[in-house]
Amino acid sequence: MDKEKIIAELNRHKKLPYLDFRLKQETEDFTDTLFYTLFDANTPVAVNLELLENKFNKLMDMACWDLEKPSEELWGNYIAHLPGILENLNLDAEAILNCDPASLSIQEIYMAYPGFYAIAIYRLAHELYEEGVPLIPRMMTEYAHRQTGVDINPGAKIGKSFFIDHATGVVIGETAVIHDNVKIYQGVTLGALYVAKNLEKTKRHPTIENNVTIYANATILGGETVVGENSIIGGNAWITSSVPPNSKVYHTPEIKIKTTPNV
Repeated sequence: MDKEKIIAELNRHKKLPYLDFRLKQETEDFTDTLFYTLFDANTPVAVNLELLENKFNKLMDMACWDLEKPSEELWGNYIAHLPGILENLNLDAEAILNCDPASLSIQEIYMAYPGFYAIAIYRLAHELYEEGVPLIPRMMTEYAHRQTGVDINPGAKIGKSFFIDHATGVVIGETAVIHDNVKIYQGVTLGALYVAKNLEKTKRHPTIENNVTIYANATILGGETVVGENSIIGGNAWITSSVPPNSKVYHTPEIKIKTTPNV
C-alpha cells in the first residue's frame, strides 16, 4: 500500500466546495443557546444575547459569505423579532396543552414535547431565512429534524397556535403555507407533487387554511392544493387537489378479518 499515493488521490477527489464542518457544530451550539435563552429560567437574557451575537458573528465569519447586509445589521434585525417569536411559541405551547388530553402541564410541553421543540427551532430559523442568511437556517431545522423526526423547511410559512402531535415523520416543504390553529399528527407530509429542479422558484407545496386538522400519515401534495378552513383530513388520505372549506376527507381501506372456527 502506497500511503502517499492514497493521500494524493483522496485530495485529488476532494472536489467539493470548501466545507468546514465546524460550522455545523457551531450552528447546533448556537441553536441550543438560543433555545435556552428564550425558555430556561436560569439563563440570563441580557448576558446570553451578547453571547449569541458573538456566536452569530463567528458563524458568519466561518462561512465567508458575501451578503448585502453586514452581520451586525442582520443580527439587529433578527433580535428585534425575538419577542414576537417567543409570543408565537407560547401560543403554540398553549395550543398543545389545550388540544392534547395527555398533556399534564405547560412545563411538560416546553420540556418534553418533540413537536413543540421542532416548531420552536423552525420559528427561530425562519426569521434568519427571511433575512436571507444562507445555510444556517437549514442546518438549524435539520438539527431539530435529527432530534425529533420532524422535517420543517425554514422557508415554510406557519401561522399562530400550531400543534404537531407525536411528531415523528412529519414533513413540511419549503413553500408550504399553514394558517392559524392548525393541528397535524405523526407521519403527515405537506409536499410537492413534482420535484423537478426548474420548479425551484415556484410554489410547490400546499396551503392549509385556518382550523384544519390533519390526521396521521395523510399526504397533501402540490403548490395549487388548498385545504379549506375548518376541514378534517383523515388518516392515510392522499390529496393532490384542493378541498373546500368545512370538508371531511377520509381514506377507507378494505379490511378483512379471518377467524379460525372453534374446533
